[in-house]
Amino acid sequence: MDFFINVANAQAAGGAQGGGLVSMLMFVPILAIFYFLIIRPQNKRAKDQRDMISKIVAGDEVATAGGLLGKVLEVGDQYLTLEIANGVNVKLQKFQVAQVLPKGTVKSA
Repeated sequence: MDFFINVANAQAAGGAQGGGLVSMLMFVPILAIFYFLIIRPQNKRAKDQRDMISKIVAGDEVATAGGLLGKVLEVGDQYLTLEIANGVNVKLQKFQVAQVLPKGTVKSA
């Protein structure tokens, strides 16, 4: 009677291998979805941020990640000097710039 149980176990093991292949094939579309919905847009946003920061020149008006608005006085490799009020200058890291504002925005704020 034991030999019937061994045959049944052998058949069950053969079916599990097919299920493993199906689960591996389901993994590929999930990776594609993660790439197109999460990774690709994040990389594009980071590239746009790097491009914006590399184009900042003295005289531009910017908004920082901390909410400061000001006019760029000096631009270095990693830092820039921002005038936030008459005679008040702040030195900050370039990556803290959130956006470049149109000319005249700081005076109207």
